[in-house]
Amino acid sequence: MELTKTERLANLYSYYGSLLTKSQQKYCESYYYDDLGLTEIADNFQVSRQAVYDNIKKTAKLLEKFEAKLHFYSDLTKIDQLAEEAEKSDDLDAIKVQLAKIQKIVRGD
Repeated sequence: MELTKTERLANLYSYYGSLLTKSQQKYCESYYYDDLGLTEIADNFQVSRQAVYDNIKKTAKLLEKFEAKLHFYSDLTKIDQLAEEAEKSDDLDAIKVQLAKIQKIVRGD
């Protein structure tokens, strides 16, 4: 299942949000978690709608940059998928293959 861009960015925020400034965190939480629109966020923080838009866009690029360098989100997603496949398997050799793949991800190979 393909995640929407908003869902992906919300997930990336959950991994990398602590690396952002407090202002970026507040805007992201309002936008991605509280589901507020740009105008509502602008009103809440007494800034222009354009300032909120620019901040959200800049922060989205930053979150993608963190993921491109650190790849925590993509690695954990792969590990979850491999572990799920291993759980469903009755074949010991197939389970060993899945575990070997998980080890490669964890080791950064």
